[in-house]
Amino acid sequence: MKKDLVFEKTNLWTKYEGKDRDKVFDYASDYMEFLKNSKTERLTLKYLKNLSIKKDFSEDGRKKFFIVNKNKNIAFIKIGKISPLEGIKLIGSHSDSPRIDLKQNPLYEKDGIAHFKTHYYGGIKKYHYLSRPLSLYGVIFTKDNREIEIMIGDNDNDPVFTINDLLPHLSRTQYEKSLKDAFEGEKLNIIVGSIPLKDEKENSVKKMILKILNEKYGIIEEDFVSAELEIVPQGSVFDIGFDRSLVGGYGHDDRVCAFSSTTALFESNNKHTVCSILFDKEEVGSTGATGARSLFLEDIIIEILKREKIEPTYENLRKVLKNSDFISADVSAGIDPDFPEVHEQQNGAKIGYGTVVTKFTGSAGKSGANDANAEYVSKIRKILSENNVSWQAAELGKVDAGGGGTIAAFLAFFNSNVIDCGPAVLSMHSPFEIVSKVDLYETFKAYKAFFEN
Repeated sequence: MKKDLVFEKTNLWTKYEGKDRDKVFDYASDYMEFLKNSKTERLTLKYLKNLSIKKDFSEDGRKKFFIVNKNKNIAFIKIGKISPLEGIKLIGSHSDSPRIDLKQNPLYEKDGIAHFKTHYYGGIKKYHYLSRPLSLYGVIFTKDNREIEIMIGDNDNDPVFTINDLLPHLSRTQYEKSLKDAFEGEKLNIIVGSIPLKDEKENSVKKMILKILNEKYGIIEEDFVSAELEIVPQGSVFDIGFDRSLVGGYGHDDRVCAFSSTTALFESNNKHTVCSILFDKEEVGSTGATGARSLFLEDIIIEILKREKIEPTYENLRKVLKNSDFISADVSAGIDPDFPEVHEQQNGAKIGYGTVVTKFTGSAGKSGANDANAEYVSKIRKILSENNVSWQAAELGKVDAGGGGTIAAFLAFFNSNVIDCGPAVLSMHSPFEIVSKVDLYETFKAYKAFFEN
């Protein structure tokens, strides 16, 4: 039987040796440095914007520029020789990750301990965040409109924060509950201090915390109302395994795609106009002014037309969008050998076997899916194959096991071709996700090939 008659998955480490393997590890090293310094969507934007400036991008650039939207979105654009009216090549990823946010009135004291009240963001397993060190990041805008940046927990000598858990000796009732009900969202409260302020009889610990915050940052309690403060896992990004083949850290979903798509754009020799966009709010449905459901994409197309001296009429805007090819850059669920029952092996993604092309996502009968048409899947296959990109076709999990969505459906709203593509991840949505370095590199190659063809 001819070898190419069978669509086989291959462990890609057998493909990379010597200098080629060095390229895989070097790219992963750059990614790890990025991930370590990009624990929020704002920091992700800042890191990649600074990287783009080193590549001669600027806000007022003619051929290479970026557009920032409300300090939560950024788009990087390289103008090509082919008119944008014939379509552009766009990759959209998201820079937000599951986490725990502070409520607007967070600070309280009970039984001699001061806490911050929280509201978790996105799909987390709540017990993942108990009894572990946590960091605090974000911005606070004061009553007089000063912006205060907060970054506490990951630098040497920083304090950390934590959420207490119930000791096993007194957990009989907790053990009797389902996993879903055993950990209540309203009890994910962050410990922030326990020293009382001298001569204060009521809420003395809370007042001590307010005193510390005022002295260090110049803020008052009311300023929490105009703050975006995020609790994220404390710690760095690590090589995993004796062979250092895997990367473990917080936020692979979806900063791994944000980094690889943007760096692919920087390195691409493009004929079409190409664009990498980082969206916000994907983990909560892509809503809001900075989510993929907003009109930010239309604003980008209008700006491209203006810089190309093309009248930004509605007709021209529609012409660009309907002629364009998009990739929804998001991660897929890798098969975990300890939990194979949630995957259908023939259509599951394997770690170390290449980037994952996902025709459809959704749940319960493809609900919420984009479901790319066969013509566009064929086009993507051709690009990947002709550029020696190793890839696999997979779905998220078994038909009735659950499911999830990406921004693909919202990009397809513009009548553009869209398909999902990104690396497989283990322990997705946990504080310590895992990706393969070789999958990361193949994803970079896939995005670069897409931009160039």
